[in-house]
Amino acid sequence: MRRPDGLLAVGGDLSPARLLNAYQRGIFPWYSHDQPILWWSPDPRVVFHTDGVRLSSRFRRSLRHSSWMLRADTAFDAVITACANSPRDGQSGTWITQEMEAAYVELNRMGHAHSVEVFDGGRLIGGIYGVAIGRMFFGESMFSGESGGSKVALAGLARRLHEWGWPLIDAQMENPHLMSLGAERMPRKEFGEQIARLTSQPAPGRDWSARFGEFSASALADRNAKLSRD
Repeated sequence: MRRPDGLLAVGGDLSPARLLNAYQRGIFPWYSHDQPILWWSPDPRVVFHTDGVRLSSRFRRSLRHSSWMLRADTAFDAVITACANSPRDGQSGTWITQEMEAAYVELNRMGHAHSVEVFDGGRLIGGIYGVAIGRMFFGESMFSGESGGSKVALAGLARRLHEWGWPLIDAQMENPHLMSLGAERMPRKEFGEQIARLTSQPAPGRDWSARFGEFSASALADRNAKLSRD
């Protein structure tokens, strides 16, 4: 459908097999608690190139002496719960229902869904989560417990994925915040061709916690870090 853009189907379930099958075809679930499951594939699609996340010069300067640390898959449940409870401009309530939370926690347990977390000491202050298939990452949601927390999580995720040779992060639908961080529009046909290639490539391992490691947000302050193409 063009109005609303990209609505494909209604119903089904959130079983791991159905979710993975959908993501491989560029389809994702998005619905409210009082609706049936709705499946979407908008055109154009919004994506980040992993070497194209933009952090402003002012924000990078603020990170130079930051004590924030980034890790992966050490607090997946807490990240998705924080995303569900974060207020969104123009939205009342949340689209991350209890059913959705349970489905993605199960995908994480199986090694298909992952989170990148930002910690200030022992306190979780930002994060992002999504689904990884082959060498493609499908972003689902992110949150900030402190100003800039989600930007650091996204930039840290992009940096690691770029180092691993993963070129794209799916950001699903356009909004001004994502576009300000360097997101780009991609025609649905091209997006489908890209993910068909990337999801079919061998996954380099599901243990993201060890592979991602830990690094300081101050590392993202370097202009020469491969986080921006401009």
